[in-house]
Amino acid sequence: MKAFKHLYFLPACLALAATVAVADNYGDTVSVFKNAGQSAAFFGTSYAYAVFPTIGKGGFIVGAAHGDGRVYQQGQYIGDTAMTQVSVGLQLGGQAYSEIVFFEDRAALDRFESGHFSLSADASAIAVTASASASAGTEGTGASASATEDVAKTKGHYQDGVAVFTVAKGGLMYQAAVAGQKFSYTPAH
Repeated sequence: MKAFKHLYFLPACLALAATVAVADNYGDTVSVFKNAGQSAAFFGTSYAYAVFPTIGKGGFIVGAAHGDGRVYQQGQYIGDTAMTQVSVGLQLGGQAYSEIVFFEDRAALDRFESGHFSLSADASAIAVTASASASAGTEGTGASASATEDVAKTKGHYQDGVAVFTVAKGGLMYQAAVAGQKFSYTPAH
């Protein structure tokens, strides 16, 4: 298959996304979402949430994304999570973004903790992107980009007990692909 010949471009695209955005800590990411339009209200009404400071995404026909995160229940850290995504379709480039997944109730969190949780591209969850300006930093050897809290605007609602918000951090990617996110969960010790 010709698509698989181009897989060697995938690590380069993911590396581009990683250099565009240096991972910030969880508190900073939560702060962005607390100040980003309607997502702020979800902190007061959700049962729990999973936050991913940086997800790197890249692709050339075949694409992939990955990010590590933490899960909080009632504001208390309860475990670690990781998100992976593989996609096939018309796509090119790399980008980095932050993501938060709100769980409306205990049942939604239980589904997530079960290890069989995924967000499909059709409509099992609403992914709302918060566009924001990015600024490049010059400290160190890498550049970073982050959304400014006052520019990010989000809106959304729960669907099947889950609401998803993302904030673009940097990069450039063209994509028209069907993709789903799969999550793993490890309870805190």
